[in-house]
Amino acid sequence: MPPSAAGDQVLLRQMLREVLVGREDPEGFFAMCVSVLGHQDTRSQFPSLIKPLSTANTRLHSVLSSIYQQYFSKTEEDELEVALALSLMEMKDPELSKPNQGSEASQSEVNQSSSVQLNSVFGSRGRNSTQTEDVHGRGKNIPPTKTGAWNRNSPQQMTRKTELQKSIDRSDGQTPVIDPTLCVTGLSASNIKQDTVNKSDQNMEKGDLNQSEKPKCSRNRRQRRKGTAQHPVGLPCSPSAAPPVLLWFRKDLRLCDNPALTGSLQLGAPVIPVFIWSPEEEEGPGVTVAMGGACKYWLHQALSCFCKSLEHIGSHLTFFKASGDGDEVESSLHVVKQLVKATGARTVLANALYEPWLKERDDAVVSALQREGVECKMFHSYCLRDPYSVSTEGVGLRGIGSVSHFMNCCKQNPGSAVGVPLEAPASLPTPANWPQGVPLDTLGLARMPRRKDGTVINWAANIHKSWDFSEEGAHARLNDFLHDGVYRYEKESGRADAPNTSCLSPYLHFGQLSPRWLLWDAKGARCRPPKFQRKLAWRDLAYWQLTLFPDLPWESLRPPYKALRWSTDRGHLKAWQRGKTGYPLVDAAMRQLWLTGWFNNYMRHVVASFLIAYLHLPWQEGYRWFQDTLVDADVAIDAMMWQNGGMCGLDHWNFVMHPVDAALTCDPCGSYVRKWCPELAVLPDEFVHKPWKCPASMLRRGGVVFGQTYPERIVTDLEERRSQSLQDVALVRKEFGQYVDKRSGCDLVPLPPCLVTEALGLSPRDGAVVKEGKQFLLPVITRMEFKHQLEDPDADAASNPYNAVLKGYVSRKRDETIAFLNERDFTASVMYEGTQRRERLERDYRRMEGLPPSPSPRGRARRTPTAKDRFSIVPGGVVSSLK
Repeated sequence: MPPSAAGDQVLLRQMLREVLVGREDPEGFFAMCVSVLGHQDTRSQFPSLIKPLSTANTRLHSVLSSIYQQYFSKTEEDELEVALALSLMEMKDPELSKPNQGSEASQSEVNQSSSVQLNSVFGSRGRNSTQTEDVHGRGKNIPPTKTGAWNRNSPQQMTRKTELQKSIDRSDGQTPVIDPTLCVTGLSASNIKQDTVNKSDQNMEKGDLNQSEKPKCSRNRRQRRKGTAQHPVGLPCSPSAAPPVLLWFRKDLRLCDNPALTGSLQLGAPVIPVFIWSPEEEEGPGVTVAMGGACKYWLHQALSCFCKSLEHIGSHLTFFKASGDGDEVESSLHVVKQLVKATGARTVLANALYEPWLKERDDAVVSALQREGVECKMFHSYCLRDPYSVSTEGVGLRGIGSVSHFMNCCKQNPGSAVGVPLEAPASLPTPANWPQGVPLDTLGLARMPRRKDGTVINWAANIHKSWDFSEEGAHARLNDFLHDGVYRYEKESGRADAPNTSCLSPYLHFGQLSPRWLLWDAKGARCRPPKFQRKLAWRDLAYWQLTLFPDLPWESLRPPYKALRWSTDRGHLKAWQRGKTGYPLVDAAMRQLWLTGWFNNYMRHVVASFLIAYLHLPWQEGYRWFQDTLVDADVAIDAMMWQNGGMCGLDHWNFVMHPVDAALTCDPCGSYVRKWCPELAVLPDEFVHKPWKCPASMLRRGGVVFGQTYPERIVTDLEERRSQSLQDVALVRKEFGQYVDKRSGCDLVPLPPCLVTEALGLSPRDGAVVKEGKQFLLPVITRMEFKHQLEDPDADAASNPYNAVLKGYVSRKRDETIAFLNERDFTASVMYEGTQRRERLERDYRRMEGLPPSPSPRGRARRTPTAKDRFSIVPGGVVSSLK
């Protein structure tokens, strides 16, 4: 049975919503109207159907009105030609005119007539005549039939319409929920209506899910995956198209869940994706090193992959390098102004960045464009929470710097909701003319040094082999982690010898994966570890701290610690950077960092503790090295963590990783060390983390020679170095007593004016009064070890009851085995020397007496089963005695 007239109206209103949000084009909607209502009803009802658009979206209303007028301007002669063509088809196929089809056959003729006319009207501007869409907007290729491409009586079409009608009936009576706007500057009322339609559409589509697909994914994840890249969005360029939209990509190199990309499609205009590279703006002030060598290489590869993704949806990315006129400083603003002038664009869209210097740049761009009459919008997507919107109101400042305090602030002042991840479009409307850009290689992101002979040093070869730089690679790694590693993450994420971490940080940093998409997938996974989801809160906390303290990458937040006595030994720093400290776990981690550009969070703590607590080198050196070598080098996260590790951040690490004992926890069998330090691979498990305790005979058999095949330890007395570090801290805290709270023993940190304003309950206009007043000091989290050390500065670390050194997992059996092997090695060495002495005396005696040399002993000397060098040869008698 065909649907009723009321059902047809509901169906068409639903299709109109699809057009409004960009999932259907106007021509397809008009074709559906003709298919559902027929020729005459469309002529009479279509103007009233689109009348609400005259106020909500005038541009779309004018487009639909134009299509309507063009279609019904056909003459009667054209309609007569169509009728004759239909008659000929009926003569060739009598099945079309059987009496039992009744009114359905006549309706098919009307639809056929309308289909032919649509093809003649739209021509090449419409989609292919052999392609149609279901009522949800998903493209589907079908062969051309004799009853027309929009046959109302097709069983497949009737099934789809019935399912849609059921979903609409289920949704009746429900009040649609308006999603909070994702735009930083706010969206228009029409966009809010479109978000409302999006939400109701998602609710209606829930009934069509196939529960048997991907059993390891949650319902929400299956729903999103099903719709990914299937909704045709946007229109090809036409002579009457609106001015193009400049879509400025930065750290959002993705199609999925990209608010700026979705916002550009909602405007119904051609979209010009651009990427502008400005090294001076990216680097930031001071010694920020915001974009190191590894990051630039990743960015180059990610841009190359993103170009291919855009080409798959009919668009492409145009590259530009910052420039300026005359004495004008090279800037992105200059390039944007030139693009606006060359393309005629009146709108620029981008996703917001939160580094202070980049936000200042973006604010200047928005102001300059608005003065010239160009609309510029920045959308929020890089963090789960906009760091500039976080407030301590109702929570206070106690505990600031901890992730728990930050999460309480977000709960107390929720702000806009996170919202639902956005799907990737299937196509992009393209402009008639593209701006002239530059090749990707011209940006100089993946530049390799050359030797004197002209050969290229490809230092990133291993990084290239270790990663998939595409958006698809990000989603594949996320799915692999949620299907496997997430189950071990809560308890074993610190293991270095097993892939128990997600390795998603580079994709988050460059925006190939949005934090909102990651959060939804993590919540939808069968195992939901709070520890993993908490990492996203740490990320947002880091950006909040960077907005409060713009000098976080180079200036210690706690004033006393600026006067700490740091070492200036460049040899120690170079050994640490190259993985030649003589401590296998530290060396393995630093070599993995250099070769792959990444290592897990536990290993970052290990190498940072070694640099600060045992080598006494300033934390800024570690921060700069990380920024240059990590592919996920994030200024906010690295600066916050290195400040905490360097004892001068808002929070204190309440632990110090011991370079040997920590290895027994994260690499108990030594497989991680053997992978990255192959020269130690032959050593047994008991000695692979401390080869200096290995018996000499085992070292000889393994070919390990300290100072040649493996470096000597650069520092030997770790306990003494730790005690010296504690004494230095106690000394500066005593010297700068005004920054130590006498009652609690906590360090005092000067507060930024914005926090003082919130704490005093002042309005923003009173901020100048706060700046001119006295300095406000706040007690912050301080390690108990430091508080106790202040009472007795000369005490060593071992006697401190709050010693923060993590001893890790120390096995008594392991220690007993080491003692036994050393004792056996000593016994074997003594017996070997005694046997050699007796043989030498007998040989000398026989030579003095003029006797022939003695025959070889019964137990002839032989090599041990693992012998590899001449030093491992022992007398046969000794070997027999050890059996």
